[in-house]
Amino acid sequence: MKLGEGKVLVLNTESLLMLAKSYSAAISGVEALPVVVEVNTGEEGEMRLILVGLPDTAVRESQDRVTSALQESHFKTPFTRTTINLAPGTLRKEGPMYDLPIALTILAATQQIPRCSLDDFLIAGELGLSGETRPIRGALSIALLAKKQGRKGVLLPRESAMEAAIIPNIDIYAVDKLDQAAHFLSRTLDLKPLEKSIHNKPLKIPALDFSDVKGQYRVVRAIEVAIAGNHNILMIGPPGSGKSMIAKRIPTIMPAPNLEEKIEIQKIYSAAGLNYCLHSENRPFRAPHHTISDVGLLGGGSIPKPGEISLAHLGVLFLDELPEFRRSTLEVLRQPLEDSCVTISRSAATVTLPASFSLVAAMNPTPDGFAINKGIRSRSTPAQIQKYRARISQPLLDRIDIQVEVDSVSVQDLENQSGNVPSSVIRSRVELARERQKQRFSGMYYNASMSGKVLEQSVHYSDQQKNLLRQAINKMHLSARAYDRIRKVSLTIADLEGSDTIKDAHLLEAIQYRSLDRNDYI
Repeated sequence: MKLGEGKVLVLNTESLLMLAKSYSAAISGVEALPVVVEVNTGEEGEMRLILVGLPDTAVRESQDRVTSALQESHFKTPFTRTTINLAPGTLRKEGPMYDLPIALTILAATQQIPRCSLDDFLIAGELGLSGETRPIRGALSIALLAKKQGRKGVLLPRESAMEAAIIPNIDIYAVDKLDQAAHFLSRTLDLKPLEKSIHNKPLKIPALDFSDVKGQYRVVRAIEVAIAGNHNILMIGPPGSGKSMIAKRIPTIMPAPNLEEKIEIQKIYSAAGLNYCLHSENRPFRAPHHTISDVGLLGGGSIPKPGEISLAHLGVLFLDELPEFRRSTLEVLRQPLEDSCVTISRSAATVTLPASFSLVAAMNPTPDGFAINKGIRSRSTPAQIQKYRARISQPLLDRIDIQVEVDSVSVQDLENQSGNVPSSVIRSRVELARERQKQRFSGMYYNASMSGKVLEQSVHYSDQQKNLLRQAINKMHLSARAYDRIRKVSLTIADLEGSDTIKDAHLLEAIQYRSLDRNDYI
């Protein structure tokens, strides 16, 4: 456009269109992936909001929530055609977590807050119609992403911010309302980042303890061996023998998680919309019912989310009444038990979820619950017993290192005032055994997860022990995997005894932990 002689007016299209952007994240599995929220106002056309960038229904509905929140917070809403883009367009966005960044980016695009104020923060949060913020899932993963990107801080709803405040070297700001966040970014309100007080809070004393267990000394010993080497264990015994009671006390003998492990656990819980008690000295304990689906156990959905095996990460997964689980459900455990992770493929995404857990399972010896020639005689026929046990496949049994019989508790044991050794004593022995494994493997590595090469380097038997193991393998018809499991368990027993060599007693005890493989066991 010409203005008088030789004068030309150059129009700044950005000032007319008023483009602004902020930074948020999308939760994929347990990880946060970067998302850029772009808002372009001042476009020609009918006054309306257009949302693009592969949003789901909850994201599309954010337009109505954001408009109401802006009005109720006494901000001006766009009076022109406005396009909101969630980039990258190939990543599916789900949930209401983009309400807060969209609203703040609209305010920046309409020059109600400085556009440059959004560059330093990662922002996520749901908005109510009145402008108040509501918690979201995945807050801890978002904070980890912000730290990785070198952001100045993270803006989150208060409940989510308190969850993410455990992350060191990143400022977490809790905002209760939209106008509070806007004034903070405009520097007309001073917000202090949340204190990282997690390190100073005392650990809670567990209510459960192994001293409550009457009798069952052999079973408690097997549990101690299993936890010391991170082995999987199956308890086989009649109803009322204390299998569930013992299982619930297992977290009390596991070493307390350190800060890094707590962050890893909370990241999974946060992605699932749950909360893990960060101040507890106990690790996760998950006990799903036998009616659980494959997706509920493994994880999944249209956009994969953690299942029970991931929620048990670095803790215990307890499967009571193991044969009552669907065969297909149990078979999905085979890969996680070997790889300590699970990969889920869906049309929307493929994610790998952590699943390093100690499997603790329990079952009855027969369909009616009682073994033959042990107390109450079973009425089940051999065919019924065989069918009952066949619900658990041999490949899955091979992956369970320790199989121990749990007999009914005698009256003398029940009347005995003194119970088993306290959990604190067992825990100290477990910690010493695990420390020996750390030194052996130069890092976080347990006997149960040794590779074949490392196993050959770590386990050495005398000729007599080799012959003893060979006889056991031939008599019990054990697979190559079960053979390796026995060797790993014998090394763990030696670690508990503080022995640098595996003794005959260690090997014999490891062989005895294959109850279902013995021909004389019914």
